[in-house]
Parts: sequence; structure tokens; C-alpha cells
Amino acid sequence: MLLPLFFYHPPSPPFSLPPTSHISHVTNRADAVPDRAVVRCEYGMASFSTGERRRRGKMDRRSVEISLVIRQTLEAAIMLELLPRTQIDIFVQVLQADGGTRSACINAATLALCHAGIPMRDLATSCASGYLNATPLLDLNYVEDSGGGPDVTVGYLPSSDKISLLQMDAKLQMETFEEVVKLAVTGCKAIAHRMRQVLMEHTERLALARGAMQL
Repeated sequence: MLLPLFFYHPPSPPFSLPPTSHISHVTNRADAVPDRAVVRCEYGMASFSTGERRRRGKMDRRSVEISLVIRQTLEAAIMLELLPRTQIDIFVQVLQADGGTRSACINAATLALCHAGIPMRDLATSCASGYLNATPLLDLNYVEDSGGGPDVTVGYLPSSDKISLLQMDAKLQMETFEEVVKLAVTGCKAIAHRMRQVLMEHTERLALARGAMQL
């Protein structure tokens, strides 16, 4: 069963990978590109999302960079050619941040796109891993991320088994790099499995509500 395609969709329920929480919102508006959809993304953080309260600009340099990363990662999964003359606007707001915000935003936006009925060839998943005190770590929190060790953010398309995003902020030995990336991909696969469960449960609830399915 395919979820219907809406030209406007209200904000999706909050997405949380404890202790990081986000709200994603997808709209679908007409645009002038004749052969494919155009994806635009806006990332923001609430002033209360971290322990240190401070006023953030709407689109500072970091927000612009993360918005671009999210957009490019999602474009690899969306079937843009099926939505000509369409603009897909994605808004992601971080409500509580404790490390791994860009990965959680990609995962939240993927669920929001599915919830809005946007056709996708694969689930865009993401997870971060790092290397601290000679130990590979998965899904680093703020303390681990601030420990000075290198970290890698991976975007992964599980059905096609392809990496769609790879970011690293420090140098790593090749053997360590391969181990850290493999760990992040393992995290992405676990997230994809949970996403499929949530989407199937949501689809079953819709089918029951519309009388198309009986227990």
C-alpha cells in the first residue's frame, strides 16, 4: 500500500533518538523545473536545544552547511523524476541536541518524507561513529564528540547498499577508518530496520482506520 501524495503536509510527529529530538516538516509546492523535483532544506536549532542558551542566527554558516548535507543526502533517495515542476521544502528544527544532530535530522527528514507520501527509491539513513581512547564508538553524544577524537558521519541507502554521505573532521589510519565506517554502516542498518517497522505499523493503522484491513 502506498501512502497518498499531498501537496501540503503538516509537521510530522517529533522524531527522537535519545537524547536528541527533532521536528521535521515537509511541504510540496509547484516550481518551474520541467523534468524533476527541486529539494530545498532548512536546518535550525532552538536556543534551548543545548545546555548553553544562546541566540542563533536563522541561517548561520554551520546551519547552511548542514542544510546542504541533508538536502544532498535526501536527493539520492527521492525519485525526483516522478515529480516534475515540484518543489519539496524540508524544515528540520532541533529541539534537544546531545551530539549527532545531522544524522538524526537526516533520519527524521526521511520519515517525514515517507509520512508525506513522497516517492523514494530507498530510505536515507545516517549515523555517526568515532574513535576515542583507541576505542571505536557508535552514535557519539556531546561529551564523546567533544573529547577531541575524530568522528565520521555516514549516510547509507540500505536497499542498494550504497554510501550516500561521508564526512570526517580529522585524519585516521586506514585500518581504523575502515573499522569506524563499518561501525557507522551497522548503525545505519539498525536504524533502517526500525524505520521499516515504524512505517509498516503506521500503514497498518491507516488501513484499519479506512476500513481497508481487518485484524
